Amino acid sequence: MQENSENTLATLVHRRLRADLLRGVLPPGAKLKVQALAASYGAGPSPVREALASLAAEGLVERLDQRGFRAAPATVADFDELVRARCWLEEVVLRESLAAGDTAWEEALVLAHWRLKRLERADAAWESAHAGFHQALLAACPSTTLQASAETLRERAERYRALARRIAYPGRDVAAEHAAIAEAALARDAGRAIPLLQSHYRGTAAFVREALAARS
Repeated sequence: MQENSENTLATLVHRRLRADLLRGVLPPGAKLKVQALAASYGAGPSPVREALASLAAEGLVERLDQRGFRAAPATVADFDELVRARCWLEEVVLRESLAAGDTAWEEALVLAHWRLKRLERADAAWESAHAGFHQALLAACPSTTLQASAETLRERAERYRALARRIAYPGRDVAAEHAAIAEAALARDAGRAIPLLQSHYRGTAAFVREALAARS
């Protein structure tokens, strides 16, 4: 029972620590002190070290030689590579999703878009609704491997987007971009939906680069 309890605690610490890294609560480059994290999460040092080692394997944490851990740094080069990879991969995943999507997929996408468009970007629930919209777009892709890869890249991008959340995105109508993507997807128009989605990511990337430059 004690071993199961420790495993459960390690899983919970991993989940909370991962979420804090992705949301920017623990910013890129921050020193991750085991004792401080253990106190914050109400756990012992062992589950925290286990979670940090696992997150290092995911690329969200860096292990420092004999000096503990830190949150992985955020660089323009890494982010640019991430955006390129996401655009390339999601071109395939979205095309497959549009080809395979059924009525249930259409309804789920309409609902996800409705939940997103009724919120202001400043609302606390917007980020969750935004993730749900992008997940719904790709949900009908029959390849679970491709879907999982796309989700991993989306989460990695989320860590960067957290740096730019306070930027107002001047001159950009994000809601209109989402509406255009949804309309093209529901029409099964891959030739229009894919460029719109890629342009959406590249538009966000410009503001993230601005935020990264301000940090340097």
